[in-house]
Amino acid sequence: MMLVIGLTGSMGMGKSTAAARFADHGIPVFDADGEVHRLYEGRAVASIEEAFPGVTRDGRVDRGLLSARLMDNPDGLATLESIIHPLVRGSREEFLEHHARAGAEMAVLEIPLLFEVGADREVDVTIVVTAPPDVQRARVLGRKGMTQEKLDALLSNQMPDDEKRRRADFVVDTNRPVEETAAEIDRLIESLRGREGRVFRPAAGGRAGGQD
Repeated sequence: MMLVIGLTGSMGMGKSTAAARFADHGIPVFDADGEVHRLYEGRAVASIEEAFPGVTRDGRVDRGLLSARLMDNPDGLATLESIIHPLVRGSREEFLEHHARAGAEMAVLEIPLLFEVGADREVDVTIVVTAPPDVQRARVLGRKGMTQEKLDALLSNQMPDDEKRRRADFVVDTNRPVEETAAEIDRLIESLRGREGRVFRPAAGGRAGGQD
C-alpha cells in the first residue's frame, strides 16, 4: 500500500522548500495551504460570506478583510475552521485516492497544522522541518504585509516547535544551505522507499501499489 508522509512545521520553517524536494523526486505532494487558497476562490466563498458578511469581493474571499475580521472576533477562527477543514479533508482524500490508484509508492501531505488538527493519525510517517526562533521570525517578518503583531497571533494558534519535534518521526533542520537540506531529504526519501503504508486504504475497486 502507498506510504503516506505527513510534512509539517511552524510557519517560516521551510515546509515549501522541503515539499518541493519531494516533488523533484516525482513524489506527489498535497499542499493544504494551496488548497485553502483555492477554496477561498471557489467552494468556500458562499459559506465564508455567510459567516463573515462583507469579507468577499468579486466572488472570492478577500484575505485581508477576513484577517481583520478575525482579529476582532475571538471565536471567528473556530467558525472559519469549521467551514474550511472538512473541505480540505475531502480534497486530501481525493488526492490520496487518485495517487494510490495510479500506483504511487508514496505521497506527501504538506499540512501546517498536522498535529493540531489530528491529521497525524492519518499518515504513516511524520516529518517536521525546523529552524531556530530568530531565523523563523526573520523569514516570516520579511514577507509582505507581515507584522510582529500578526506573527505573534499566528504563532499562538500553532503548537510550539519543540513539541512538534518531539512528536515527529523525522526532523529536518533548515537552518543551513539549501543544498544540505536537500541532501538530507534525499537520504530520507531513500530510507523510506519500500516501506509499506498502513494507514490509507483506497476505496474498493481501485488500484493501489500498482496492483489490480
